[in-house]
Amino acid sequence: MLDTWVPLIAGLALLVIGGELLVRGAVQAAERFGISPLVIGLTLVGFGTSMPELVTSVQAGLSGSPGIAYGNIVGSNIANILLIAGVSALICPVIVAHSALRRDAMAMLLATVVFAALALLVAMGRIVGAALLAVLVLYLVFVIRQERSGPEGGALLDKSLALAGADPDLAAPHPARTVAIPLLITLAGLVIVVAGGALLVDGAVALARGFGVSETVIGLTIVAVGTSMPELVTSVIAALKRQGDVAFGNVVGSNIYNILGIGGTTALIAPSQVPSGIAAFDAPLMVGVSVLLVVFAATGLRIARREGVVLVAGYAAYLWILWP
Repeated sequence: MLDTWVPLIAGLALLVIGGELLVRGAVQAAERFGISPLVIGLTLVGFGTSMPELVTSVQAGLSGSPGIAYGNIVGSNIANILLIAGVSALICPVIVAHSALRRDAMAMLLATVVFAALALLVAMGRIVGAALLAVLVLYLVFVIRQERSGPEGGALLDKSLALAGADPDLAAPHPARTVAIPLLITLAGLVIVVAGGALLVDGAVALARGFGVSETVIGLTIVAVGTSMPELVTSVIAALKRQGDVAFGNVVGSNIYNILGIGGTTALIAPSQVPSGIAAFDAPLMVGVSVLLVVFAATGLRIARREGVVLVAGYAAYLWILWP
């Protein structure tokens, strides 16, 4: 079993380390080029914590393992809502900002419903992938314009604030220096992330064969939770600091990036069909738990501890259903 678990654990570790280096280098390079902190936060930092999911899903798709590729996306979103939002609410009731609920949570719901419908009706080909990425770009442009005209915060900005809270050095101004160093850090992070993704996919496939379960189950659970570790850490730290609104925005922002950015990129680079099991059960469940999160958030603009208990219990039940 060491041949299975060592690549899996090593892959997850490399994904986390490489993702942090990638974000750190990209942010510092963007600062050297004079890109505004708002744009950096909504794009580079926002994508940073989703980099493990992105690399893993793309590599799984290229390796002919759509169960891991799309199981990772759907499973990560389910884990973000039930596990990460639930644990955050248990630590500290999650306060919900009006803008994050009105604009971003609604965008998450719409993207989730569209993805679930596409999974049932069509193959995830390059046209679908390009369309999802185009929607993400348009949405980012819309959010950036809104924030510049009247900054009121939102889920995507909260996602970057959550990462800055977990890694204060990321948000600190860096002294001027050559852009070569940040670019080298970015390149090193990219290489490490790609290597980690390859190890994780190989380990996940071997684990599925060793336990006699489907690759889809492994993708929906172990891979999904493993690649969601950055979101879990940043949301828990935000909750411990009593920044519940940031924890909520981190979950919602991550789900938007997962569906539009990672789903779109995976379909564009490695076209495939979403496995029927995911399309018939897990994707509709993702829609259901997304609606539940919004309902909880809309009642009093907070997710209370008792609602956190419901979310965490729901994730335990989901794992019990999946694993034989």
